[in-house]
Amino acid sequence: MQGTPGTRIAWPQTFAAMRREKLRAEHLRFVREGPRGGVLHCFVLDCSGSMLAGQRLALAKGLLIALFDRASAARAEAALVCFGGDRADLRFGPAVPRWWNERWLRPVGGGGGTPFASGVRKAAQLLERTARRKPAQQRWLWILTDGRSSDQPARPLDADEVVFVDFEREAIRLGRCVALADAWGATRVTPEELIG
Repeated sequence: MQGTPGTRIAWPQTFAAMRREKLRAEHLRFVREGPRGGVLHCFVLDCSGSMLAGQRLALAKGLLIALFDRASAARAEAALVCFGGDRADLRFGPAVPRWWNERWLRPVGGGGGTPFASGVRKAAQLLERTARRKPAQQRWLWILTDGRSSDQPARPLDADEVVFVDFEREAIRLGRCVALADAWGATRVTPEELIG
């Protein structure tokens, strides 16, 4: 585990790793510190008709509850943009999710087309506003989708990190999440990898 300039050594964990050996670089453990300006997790949820197949939207909503709980525990801000049909809407935040629960997320429904570019544009506008207000804040963009859209929007400039959560389950896959993640220099994960 490597440290970066300005990080502090976690001595109890370092001593535990050393046991009775002499101190070596691989024994060093560091205190995890969040960014000084805080963190914003902007979630973009695909609510299109294709996400209704195979309970994908239900799985995505359950995963969102867990991710919002993690954000709340870390005192990070969160925001939720939903896109489906012919529109994209900001449904929550940005704020620290103190009251987030299943009852709030249950009414988020699905159906219709996949205005992926609209969802990304709405998230990009939010990230741009927060970047002006809180320039030291670290901004994560999470896109939860099955990639069933031909839209190819540009990567939002104010997203420090981008994660595609790929819900594609078809036997014949289009691989659009993989392609976009590659094009954007983003991470691509499956829901199961986040849950596990």
